[in-house]
Amino acid sequence: MASHSPQAPAQQSLTRAERLDRLPFTRAHGKLLGGSGIGWALDAMDVGLISFIIAALGQEWGLTATEQSWLASIGFVGMAIGASVGGLLADRIGRRQVFALTLLVYGLATGASALATGLVMLIVLRFVIGLGLGAELPVASTLVSEFAPKRIRGRIVVILEAFWAVGWIAAALIGNFVVAGDNGWRWGFVIGMVPAFYAIYVRLGMPESVRFLERKGRVEQAEAAVRVYEEAAGQEPVHSPVVAEDTAAPHWRQLWTARFRRRTAALWVVWFGVNFAYYGAFIWLPSLLISKGFSLVASFEYTLIITLAQLPGYALAAFLIEKWGRRATLASFLSGSAVAAVLFGQADTVPTILAAGMALSAFNLGAWGALYAVSPEIYPTALRATGSGSAAAFGRLASIVAPLAVPWFISSGGSGVAFLAFGVAFVVAMVGALFLPEYRGVALEEE
Repeated sequence: MASHSPQAPAQQSLTRAERLDRLPFTRAHGKLLGGSGIGWALDAMDVGLISFIIAALGQEWGLTATEQSWLASIGFVGMAIGASVGGLLADRIGRRQVFALTLLVYGLATGASALATGLVMLIVLRFVIGLGLGAELPVASTLVSEFAPKRIRGRIVVILEAFWAVGWIAAALIGNFVVAGDNGWRWGFVIGMVPAFYAIYVRLGMPESVRFLERKGRVEQAEAAVRVYEEAAGQEPVHSPVVAEDTAAPHWRQLWTARFRRRTAALWVVWFGVNFAYYGAFIWLPSLLISKGFSLVASFEYTLIITLAQLPGYALAAFLIEKWGRRATLASFLSGSAVAAVLFGQADTVPTILAAGMALSAFNLGAWGALYAVSPEIYPTALRATGSGSAAAFGRLASIVAPLAVPWFISSGGSGVAFLAFGVAFVVAMVGALFLPEYRGVALEEE
């Protein structure tokens, strides 16, 4: 009888994406999340500051409601262009490169705004700021999503989005203690320069997406990046098969091919509705409170209290997104936002204004967290940032229109009509959310 020697077990082979997906959350993930989150918070601080600065300049410069609306909306014109172009660039030259560039652009332009001598100069600078702000958010969420293990990917991206509340709270504090003083709006802009310096850290200290590196043929860099995360988790590296280099450049028209058409349409509807309601309400919030008879200082204080309610909204969304799934969590928070918006429009006492405002803040920002988790997931690597950025860009069109529409809503029927319109926008977004694919616990698509 012939003897047979035992065969050696085949070497385990996993793709680099699978190697990342198998890991627990480590200090390396925490460093990426914290680094991206600080950039996110600085973005929010800048967006939030303008709502306080508009209210202050409305009194100091005697701006009309229309002039204040243009000051609010012009930044969103820049954000629409920045989100679309930034996403496309991130799929071509890298997530980290674009992330750092956007921080630099809007940080320097914010600092220059402190020297503004009139409305036209400030409007031009707000447009440039918008270019940077718009590109940063979808690129940062894409980068974090591509490193996060699949079983907690949604939760990590919601936590990333929760840094928005940190930035907005910082804006509210600056509004209360800096902007409300004489010439305080200039010092507010000076503080807003911080992102320009933070961009240096981002460029030097954060990793590039492994999936992006592989598709560009930079295999050694991709392998090195994976090993950093494996070492942090105490995992031994395994062999990864060769990944073919992808030389095809992404293009916006690919988002509307038969494969992606439905998910792109649904995502754009959600982004449009959420942007219209959120920016229509929150950019104008201090000014709307002033119109109800509150002083500048009191309106800033109430806005700060309402803003603090964002934190429990994010916490609940981060928990539910891996329990209920993306679609159910997003739709539920949008429906809660719709109810809270209508109630806020009818509120006429301090307790009811604060209660409805806090509910609106919590539900709305929880929905934002779920939306940023969903957006990068539904496209493959080559189109991930392009798809997220394009959806964000379309949503920014609504954020341009909404601040301009608020004075018309108020003149037509008061704040009740304005917030009814925001409630309708939330409902439209909720319907769109029901048509999105569900990616809870599913690996990101490569092709």
